[in-house]
Amino acid sequence: MRFVLVLSLCLAVGHGLRAAPPDESGAAPDKTAAKSKATPPALKPPPEDAYRQMELLTRAMETIRQNYVDESKITYEELVEGALEGMLRRLDPHCEYMGRSLFEDMQREQADTSEGVGITVALREGTLTIITVREDGPAARAGVLAGDQMVRIGEVLTDSVGVAEAIQLLQGRSGETMKLTVRRPGTKQFLEFSIVRETLTETSVHDSMLLVPKLAGDYKIGYARISQYTHSTAKDLSESLDELEKAGMQAFVLDLRNNPGGLLDSAVAVCGEFLPEGTVVVTTEGRIASQNPPPYRTPVRDGKKPRRYPMAVLVNHGSASAAEITAGALQDLKRAIVVGTTSFGKGSVQSILPMKNGAAMRLTTAKYYTPSHRTIHEHGVEPNIVSVLTTDEEMKVAKWRNSHGTGEAAAIEIANLGDKQLERAVDALKGVLVFDTFQAKAAPVAPPDVPRALPLKEDAN
Repeated sequence: MRFVLVLSLCLAVGHGLRAAPPDESGAAPDKTAAKSKATPPALKPPPEDAYRQMELLTRAMETIRQNYVDESKITYEELVEGALEGMLRRLDPHCEYMGRSLFEDMQREQADTSEGVGITVALREGTLTIITVREDGPAARAGVLAGDQMVRIGEVLTDSVGVAEAIQLLQGRSGETMKLTVRRPGTKQFLEFSIVRETLTETSVHDSMLLVPKLAGDYKIGYARISQYTHSTAKDLSESLDELEKAGMQAFVLDLRNNPGGLLDSAVAVCGEFLPEGTVVVTTEGRIASQNPPPYRTPVRDGKKPRRYPMAVLVNHGSASAAEITAGALQDLKRAIVVGTTSFGKGSVQSILPMKNGAAMRLTTAKYYTPSHRTIHEHGVEPNIVSVLTTDEEMKVAKWRNSHGTGEAAAIEIANLGDKQLERAVDALKGVLVFDTFQAKAAPVAPPDVPRALPLKEDAN
């Protein structure tokens, strides 16, 4: 009961702090004398009665301890950790309480080689959902799709599993087999996959190519896909763009579908390939303005010419975080047409705050804002041109990404794939190129030097 006694003492002290001190004689204070004395400004009352709410929480804990059937589950430590889990989860899907063992595992995993099944997860409307599936990973080869809702990881049901714990369950030693049960919203099927964990290499820029005339018509339209943002993403993309430009590229499609994000600096550098140096791409804003870092600006180009050709960006429900920042910035600055479906809506900063008991809190401490001061968080990036793929069409695109040819063979395959979102993006770019041609033909021409007509002579009569 020591916990209750301490809280009761705090309540009594808090009440005493809020009450006006009585006069020693018991008489009412002299208002005239009070006015003549210099008194400090009165403290504003708290917006909520914190003491009363803490009393409510403590009484609920004691009621649980007195009446719950299983005594082993009602220690103060168990109840407080449960309260913290619910408290953080209620804030937003990205806040989470990490117990001591989970926090220690997360710290170890950050320093190790990534071993797992190649999927990214997040809470969407309270359901643990697969956001992206890495196309070169074992989950993609097994047939897992972005948007699948996780039901069971191994033998653990996911209805009470947080994101950090889910990641821990998915990862393991290379060569180990795990079972994953999902619900596919598009078909309402429950599917079970047997997946072998493996070591995943860090690659990010894929399928750089010029699209064939069947898709691009008479124009040379380039294509490349970024699957995640790593240290080498901007450098690899720059090299791919250089090669495509040497081949005569007139317009470019950047595919960010199912990109879960990654390094923010890398996303800013990718924007720098298409924007003037020093352009503000994103700002980070928390509750305390004085603690906000400076805006993120595109890096210097070291004399390289700016890339001015028309471009389109592909996004979908699996495009998140740094991918949304790239798409939102290029859209705001009128540098690219965004095509696809509304992105995931992960535009916030999470800080890991260690606690005295060895655990930690993952807490949202700031939000990202695009150049027009638009927040992506919980809204996503809305495309300029909406184009939706069915579940079967998404499966077809995912299978092609997992296994396809190289060079010209890959360009022919993607033209025959029936990817409607890519086709809409290419059509939009062809429209821009056609319009540019019309403008060039309609350039004003200097009028010929024609002598002015002489005035009529007046009749002498």
